[in-house]
Amino acid sequence: MIDVLVIEDDKEIIDILSEYLPKYGMKVIGYTNPLSALESFKIDNYDIVILDLSLPDMDGLEVCKIISQKYNIPIIISTARSDVSDRVKGLELGADDYLPKPYDIRELVARIQSLLRRVKGLKANPQSSFSINEENMTISKDAEALDMTLAEYEILKLFLDKKQMVLSREYIANNVNSVRWESTDKSIDVIISRIRHKIKDSTKQPKYIKSIRGAGYKFIGE
Repeated sequence: MIDVLVIEDDKEIIDILSEYLPKYGMKVIGYTNPLSALESFKIDNYDIVILDLSLPDMDGLEVCKIISQKYNIPIIISTARSDVSDRVKGLELGADDYLPKPYDIRELVARIQSLLRRVKGLKANPQSSFSINEENMTISKDAEALDMTLAEYEILKLFLDKKQMVLSREYIANNVNSVRWESTDKSIDVIISRIRHKIKDSTKQPKYIKSIRGAGYKFIGE
């Protein structure tokens, strides 16, 4: 059974999806309040999130940002908001797909299945240019060990552990032991710039580390 978290302010839509999606092996857990939905991650595991943008108490884009930073879970934004900037911002913040309302539920099912197949395929084929040796605290690229400082090693390891997730500078500072939490955004940017140089990554056409304006960084490589 696929567990689908639906964060949607329209209770009727949650009810419709709760009735329809189980026919396709999907269980719906729905919340109209985004704060309650975020709290639920402490006790429930989900396979995918269907996220509305027009929510009470918190904008859906902020919810998208929080989920993508903390959890490795695909997100489909579904909203009646037609502003292209909302769509772009949602994708920049970590959403994987965008489905405008109104939509045919069969299309939603198809998108869920397609996205989960893609995610499963990525997990089933974990080939990567990078390998981590935690015992020696080294990272190799194409079987060649990189000459890195402790901070560079820990930040690159964090990126590799959180592939395709947008990591804010604050998140990096709070999750890297060698980077104190009071470190400035600029110092983290400098370390990431050194990492890019060592893995031969371009800032203009990044293959591995992509800057997400106003949000942080995302490791997009293998």
